[in-house]
Parts: sequence; C-alpha cells; structure tokens
Amino acid sequence: MGEYQHITHGFDPVFDERSRVLVLGSLPSVLSRENAFYYGNPQNRFWRVIAACVGAPVPPNEGDALPGGSPASLAASIEAKRELLLGHGIALWDVIESCDIKGSSDASIRNVVPARIERIVGSAHIGAVFCNGGTAGRLYRRYLQDRTGIPAVVLPSTSPANASWSLERLVERWSQAFGELAR
Repeated sequence: MGEYQHITHGFDPVFDERSRVLVLGSLPSVLSRENAFYYGNPQNRFWRVIAACVGAPVPPNEGDALPGGSPASLAASIEAKRELLLGHGIALWDVIESCDIKGSSDASIRNVVPARIERIVGSAHIGAVFCNGGTAGRLYRRYLQDRTGIPAVVLPSTSPANASWSLERLVERWSQAFGELAR
C-alpha cells in the first residue's frame, strides 16, 4: 500500500446555481488525481450509475472511442462528465480538502482538513446530500453536516473495491435515492 503522503485536493468542485443535489466522495483516488477529475478509474462505476439514474448516455473516459473512432481526449471526457452533472442539477465534490493517505485507501485516511463546503451551499440551492460510500458519510457527519444543516443519505460506494454491490444493485439503490427527491 505504500507510505503515507499528504494529499491536497487538486481540482475544483462541479456545481452551478442550478445544482440541487450534492454528491460527495471522500478524496480522489490516485488515478483520479492523475486524470485531474473525479472517478478517473475506469473500474469505478460512478459515471455508469449517475448516467443510469438520470437516463443519459454514459460519458466517455479518456481513451474510449468517441463517435467516428477517435479516442476521447481528457478535456472532452471531463467536459462530457461536467455537462452530465450540471444538466441534471447535480453538484460533485469531496468531503476532504487535504489529508494524509496511503495510495487510494480510504481506510488509511488521517489528519483530515475538511472541504470548504460553503463554496457550494452558499451559491446553489442544495436540497439533498448523497455520500458515495461509508467513509464519505462518516466524514461528512463529523466535519460538514453542522455547516450545511443537511443530513446526508449514505449510498453504497461505486468503488471497484465494493465488489459486494453489482452495477445493477448500485443503479437500483442510487436511483431510489434520486427518485425520492422527485416526490
């Protein structure tokens, strides 16, 4: 797993004034940090789950073939993912601004500095917070819930490490949470 490294979140949250749902992870994985955007590990099911929840096509990952056969550039991939989120009122960020961590292991996280969540809740009308996994939920309750006043719905992690949840089960549970907002 390696040695501890001090990691500072390397990219901005995705949101605008129309965002109504805030999805929070813990901290970007090593692959996500290398790709400079959220859920950059192609094995992570986040983008497939979100696309299924909102009835949209799955945005391409870098290297995926785009229509016409050319590989997607990193910039095009990121833009497609941003459009998917913003077009459906979804904000995306992480609970942690910086911490010490071994690789991508949430279990190793220590010395947490929480995100400045006011950046989002002060600009958008967030009505629901969904945490992607138990670690994000635990850290949100500990560091951010008092600052937002919004209890979080903790959803099963889309990480490939969460092998007990199939893609179908993840889509069903996440869709249920999104559907409850429409009621």
